[in-house]
Amino acid sequence: MDSEAELRPDSVQAQEPSKTAAPWRLVYLLSCYPAVSHTFFLSEIRELRKQGFTVEAASINPPDRPLSSMPATEVEEAEKTFYIKSAGAAGAAAIAAKTLLLRPAVFGRGLMTALRLGRWDPAATVYALLYFAEALILGDWMRLHGHRHLHIHFCGPVATVGMLVSAAWGFSYSLTVHGPDEFYDVEKFYVRQKVERARFILCISDFCRSQLMRIAAPEHWDKMHVVRLGIDPTIFFPMQKPPEPKHTLEILCVGRLVPSKGQLILLRACDLLHSQGYSLKVRLVGAGPDRENLEAFARQKGISVIFEGAKSHDETRQLLGRADIFALASFAEGVPVALMEAMAMEIPCVSTRVAGIPELIRDGLDGLLVPASSAEALASALQRLSEDPLLRRSLGVAGCKRVLGLYNLPQNVGSLARVFREEASNSL
Repeated sequence: MDSEAELRPDSVQAQEPSKTAAPWRLVYLLSCYPAVSHTFFLSEIRELRKQGFTVEAASINPPDRPLSSMPATEVEEAEKTFYIKSAGAAGAAAIAAKTLLLRPAVFGRGLMTALRLGRWDPAATVYALLYFAEALILGDWMRLHGHRHLHIHFCGPVATVGMLVSAAWGFSYSLTVHGPDEFYDVEKFYVRQKVERARFILCISDFCRSQLMRIAAPEHWDKMHVVRLGIDPTIFFPMQKPPEPKHTLEILCVGRLVPSKGQLILLRACDLLHSQGYSLKVRLVGAGPDRENLEAFARQKGISVIFEGAKSHDETRQLLGRADIFALASFAEGVPVALMEAMAMEIPCVSTRVAGIPELIRDGLDGLLVPASSAEALASALQRLSEDPLLRRSLGVAGCKRVLGLYNLPQNVGSLARVFREEASNSL
C-alpha cells in the first residue's frame, strides 16, 4: 500500500469484472448527508445499490436536521453513515498518533501533501492540516472496513479531504463535479490537482466538462465523462390539478435563499407584473441568509410571497402539484435538480441561460430561458405564461418528455454504474 506505484491513479489497470467477483464496493464521501437540499445524493446511492453495488456513505458533517425531522429512508441512511467529525478532537488526535506510530509512511505522505497545499500561507496551511486530520480518520475507517475506492460529490473542501486520503493511504478516488463555485477560484479549491490525481471524473453537464478541460492538461481529458443527474419518475410525475379556474397564478421557486439563486430578481419581476395589474402569488421553498432581505422587499412592494422554509422531498412534491409556473432566476448553477423535478411534473419552467441549464431546457421548446439578472426579461416570460394557458400546457408536457428522456435517474445511474465498472474495476 505504501509503494509509490500504488499512489499513482494510473498505476492500476482496469479489468473486466468476473461473474464470480464480490459485489462492487465503494465509499461515497459527502460534506453533509443526509441533507434536505441535496436529496439527489440519497437517490443516487440507493439506485446504485439496486444495481448491485455495495455503497457505504461517509460524511464530513452530521445531518442538517435531527433524526426526528427526517423521513424513514433518511433516518435509515443516517444510522449507518460514518460521520468523520464525530471522532472529535480527542479521537482525531488518537488516530493521528496511531497512524504516525504504526504507519509512518502514510502519515508522512499525507502531511507533506497537506503542507504543499498550504503554499506557505498560514490560513491555507491551517485548513489543509485540518483536512489532513479528517483524511487520517476516513482512511483509517476505510482500511478497517476493506474499502479501496472513494467517490466524492463536489470539488470543494470535501474533495480536498478525499485527495488527501488518496495521497496518504494510496486509495483511489473519483469525482462528480457540479460547479460552478469551484470554477471561480480554481487555485483556492486545488481543482487542477484534484483532476490530475483522480482516477476518473464524472461531469454533470457538457458545460461542466468544458470548464475542467479549461483547467486541466489535455492528457487528463479522456478520463472526464458526462453523466447527467436525474429524477425518479416514480416519485415526480404529473399530478391532477383542480378543475376550477384560478384567478391568481401561483409561481413556485425551490432553492436555498442565497444571492446566487436570484430570488430577488424573481420578486422584482413579480413587482413589475403586479404594477401592471397581474395577480400572482409566489412561494419560496428553501432556507438561507437572504430570507430577511427578501421578506423586507416583499413587504415594501406589497407582493404576495409565502416563505415555506426548507421542505422534505414529499412536501416539495405536494407544493409542485399546486404550482402553475416554476421559476428559477439563478445567477450561477450546475444543472438544478429542482428544475428537473418541476419539469417531470409538467410544470412550465422559466430559468436563466447560465452554465448547464440550457442543456436541460431548450428555450421555447421545453421551457423559457431569460438572461440572468434581468427582472424585465423574467417579467416578460412570466407574462407570456400567465396569458397563455395553452403555452403553459405545451411547455409542461415537453419539459416532462425532456426530463424522462435525458434526466431519468435509473437510466442515468445505469450509465454511472458502467463508468464505475469500466474505470475503477480494480479498486472497488
